[in-house]
Amino acid sequence: MLNVLKLAFPLGLMLAVGLTGTPAMATEEPKFEVVSRHDHIELRRYAPFIVAETVVEGDMDAASGKGFRAIADYIFGNNMSAEPSPAQTSEKIAMTAPVAMEPIQTPARAASQKIAMTAPVAMEPLLPPVGEAGPTPLALQGATRWRVHFVMPSAYTLATLPKPNNSAVQLHQVPAKTWAVLSYSGFNTEAGIQQRTDELVAWLAARHIKTTGSPQLARYNPPWTLPMFRRNEIMLETQ
Repeated sequence: MLNVLKLAFPLGLMLAVGLTGTPAMATEEPKFEVVSRHDHIELRRYAPFIVAETVVEGDMDAASGKGFRAIADYIFGNNMSAEPSPAQTSEKIAMTAPVAMEPIQTPARAASQKIAMTAPVAMEPLLPPVGEAGPTPLALQGATRWRVHFVMPSAYTLATLPKPNNSAVQLHQVPAKTWAVLSYSGFNTEAGIQQRTDELVAWLAARHIKTTGSPQLARYNPPWTLPMFRRNEIMLETQ
């Protein structure tokens, strides 16, 4: 589905609309129930949610920027309304952040809509094509292909979400799942996130909890947030 992305100033400004890292700007997050808590590690049961996702190539920093720009472009209006109308109309879109955006329709084509920013922005490494060398399924460090996603506001369904104009951005329903989540603050480096991933994997192995899929890096804050206030998470789906 943020806090260390090397993005241009205008993109950082768009992030500020929905993510400030302060209690006064409560950005919507996926709904979950804490199954158990162990210091900085939680087992969480997430309700189903919808993501807009894209697959990009490059190291962590490059992939963060490319993936973020592609999906931000979609939620800030490069889309086609699910219910176009020939008339010029505007509609408030429900959101948890205190910023209201309006979709504006033009008669020349279907309407576009701006979609409320949510948190976190998450990314996970993808395995290389068969026959090519690459990192193991539990490695974030050294990955060169990534899936980057934003969680869509809960007011939407797949039927009501605007359709991306960019074919590289796809909408996807994520079913209810249980995730192991390790939370931490500070900056992110590939070595640092791999160390924390290894810590979470070891914690789960010691408790004989099986996992599936690749780890995800979830980040909640804009780039200018002070390190001690940053919220980062490593997430692993459990079986």
